[in-house]
Amino acid sequence: MAEVLVFVDHVDGAVRKPTLELLTLARRIGDPVAVVLGGGAGVAAGVLAEHGAVRVLAADAPEFAEFLVVPKVDALQAAVEVVSPVAVLLPSSAENKEIAARLAVRIGSGIITDATDLEAGEEGVVATQSAFAASFTTKSRVSRGAAVVTVKPNSAPVEAAPAAGVVEELVVVFSALARGTKVLSRTPRESTGRPELTEAAIVVSGGRGVNGAENFRVIEALADSLGAAVGASRAAVDAGWYPHTNQVGQTGKSVSPQLYIASGISGAIQHRAGMQTSKTIVAINKDAEAPIFDLVDYGVVGDLFNVVPQLTDEVTARKN
Repeated sequence: MAEVLVFVDHVDGAVRKPTLELLTLARRIGDPVAVVLGGGAGVAAGVLAEHGAVRVLAADAPEFAEFLVVPKVDALQAAVEVVSPVAVLLPSSAENKEIAARLAVRIGSGIITDATDLEAGEEGVVATQSAFAASFTTKSRVSRGAAVVTVKPNSAPVEAAPAAGVVEELVVVFSALARGTKVLSRTPRESTGRPELTEAAIVVSGGRGVNGAENFRVIEALADSLGAAVGASRAAVDAGWYPHTNQVGQTGKSVSPQLYIASGISGAIQHRAGMQTSKTIVAINKDAEAPIFDLVDYGVVGDLFNVVPQLTDEVTARKN
């Protein structure tokens, strides 16, 4: 059976959920071969094998941590030469899209970004995407070489499928460009205890209607009752009410959770582009004509400062 490379997103061997989703998708089109860079392969191998990885290619070198992007491209290129895969899958993120693009150029292949589904076709891997701010759903395939595909988090369930997961050393020869951009310092992000925005199963977002940074406590309370991540519209971020790292939209982060709750967000096309592929969308807005109501599954016309606290209390009561 054909093999599929899966680029592993991990922290010291702790595999992040989007990678496990990729393994589910990879099994639809071939045998998953995981690529673990930067150490931690021994820790990661068990989880990867449990979720379908038949092999684990591991490479550890200081270049992966000390320099940006190119060393990882070098490693994936080496993995492609070893495996000759039908596809290379990466979780969608700003960095991974750059890695994918550089890899596609090197191996003379095509690239598909932000896929939401994958399937095996007669002429190669077929990817589903949302286009033009999710106004259309398209199916695409790469017509030359191994398909390089980045996949949005929450696009597939995590399914266990035990496999061998044999760990093999991946020999990487770094290119002359590998040390071109050096990381000089790192500042750990302050933890909120909430899930990562792009990976969360539930996202609660606030917009212009929140009317102030101090009022985001109402949004945070609902998010915490649901175990959700907190998002914000561009208007809220531009006003300085919430950090840019939490912005959802075309110029922010793209999310695709099981449940998206938009509070005080009008639904401008910029925001819709970042959340329209969510499985279930709920909007709370006092303007019955707000564009956000055009795409929701459930809508509440009302003042968010009345509705959201009641919803929070109801969620908390049902949990207890």
